[in-house]
Amino acid sequence: MRLMRRSLRSGVDAGEALLRLGERSCDLGLAPPAALCGEWFGSRAVLAPALAAVPVGADEALAMFTGLPEVAGAVPGAVGGGWFGYLSYDLTDPSGRAGPLPVAVRGWTDHVLRLDSGGRWWFEALVADGQPDPDTLAGDLAALLDGPAAKRAGWTPVRLRRPPAEGHRRAVRACVEAIAAGELYQANVCARFDAPFDGAPMELFAEGAGRLLPRRAAYLEGDWGAVASMSPELFLARRGDRVRSTPIKGTLPRRGPADDGLAQRLRRSAKDVAENVMITDLVRNDLGRVCAVGSVRVPELLRVRAAPGVWHLESTVEGRTLVPDTELLRATFPPGSVTGAPKLRALDLIAELEPVARGVYTGAIGLASPVAGLELNVAIRSFELHAGHLHVGVGGGITAGSDAVAEWEECLHKAAPLDDLLDAPPR
Repeated sequence: MRLMRRSLRSGVDAGEALLRLGERSCDLGLAPPAALCGEWFGSRAVLAPALAAVPVGADEALAMFTGLPEVAGAVPGAVGGGWFGYLSYDLTDPSGRAGPLPVAVRGWTDHVLRLDSGGRWWFEALVADGQPDPDTLAGDLAALLDGPAAKRAGWTPVRLRRPPAEGHRRAVRACVEAIAAGELYQANVCARFDAPFDGAPMELFAEGAGRLLPRRAAYLEGDWGAVASMSPELFLARRGDRVRSTPIKGTLPRRGPADDGLAQRLRRSAKDVAENVMITDLVRNDLGRVCAVGSVRVPELLRVRAAPGVWHLESTVEGRTLVPDTELLRATFPPGSVTGAPKLRALDLIAELEPVARGVYTGAIGLASPVAGLELNVAIRSFELHAGHLHVGVGGGITAGSDAVAEWEECLHKAAPLDDLLDAPPR
């Protein structure tokens, strides 16, 4: 198999391109498109023009990104195609609970539209040896990007419904007690918001990706429903033997783009720094199980970065590994930043304290490409849509110094940008 590329000179943004692909799929009777937007594979966006994303059973879920062909003529920065999919948190919930969406979904594409870091679109395809280049398809997609804008219907404005605040506060207090008893150091305790949804999930994603500018946004859709993730967090990035994770832990609300004083206050917060350092150490241990001895390091610790509605602390852990992606996922999934330390006890405690399944929330979404490698986000700040209804999970890391009231307020800060998006569809 070889890589074929064509430069497409279009100035359309990723959200608009996705909606045009969605209209094309409806007109031609194709599967809906999929999207990764923000910072993926060194690019601004990677779109699958039509992706038959189907449910995958729990037994094969962690092997879902395998079976990649060998590709000749790989070019730095290219993606070409591969497996798009998600892994839900429910795969590892000790209680066996599950949300309304499948526990895992994947779909293969042999061509993508990629928006590079310089703002240029590329048509890229994985072409079987002896087969002609798909020039007609490339031309059709180029014409689509240069054609008329997609029609937008918007959605009915709605606000998220919150569960009772006291239920979350009670769970936080129980977690603090477990920490005081020496059972664990930290756990991520979450709540699940919901709302009816009357509109097109793809439009919700396109508008959110353009308005909120999340670094690790992802969209998948099928007969099973849709996931529209506005995540700021990288779970895993692997290229060859190099693997990297960037856990987020530590949060304060943002008041505006120049809110530097509050950002630096986050860096000096003992509670938030402790949250991040503990999870960074957990991620080091997870990667250390499958990486070469001495190769795991932390090149960046406690960086303050902006995300929709909040400031976060993030750190980067990297290492070298030769194990297959399946083994890498077995060692690291679910992400440490949304579970706790020690991870196994945190998983059990989460199952005890949270009243409903998390679903896709705090799982992972992304793409494995034979050309560009593997990248997965942490599925936070995400809409899970099914049968005219949506769910949004929110939560935070609980440590010995956590205050139950403040933790609930953190949930509200994290949900606020998504809530505002739902209440203000495009005109």
